[in-house]
Amino acid sequence: CRDSKGELHEFGSDWRTDECHDCSCSRSGINCCSSFATPSGYDEKKCVSIFDKENCTYKVVEKDDHSKECPVHIWVG
Repeated sequence: CRDSKGELHEFGSDWRTDECHDCSCSRSGINCCSSFATPSGYDEKKCVSIFDKENCTYKVVEKDDHSKECPVHIWVG
């Protein structure tokens, strides 16, 4: 399988992209899906979501104080 960057992957192999997608290669082609859940259902006026690309996770914190996490009621992914 050849990925979007032109790199070859063996059949049966798995990898994570720089964009935090988990991919696999089979004889029918490449299948990729996000490796993270996106926060929804939080107070968007008071809070902001920040994506940590190194860990492929979101953190939802208060806009005025990033040390305070906000409750998230729905995660989509």
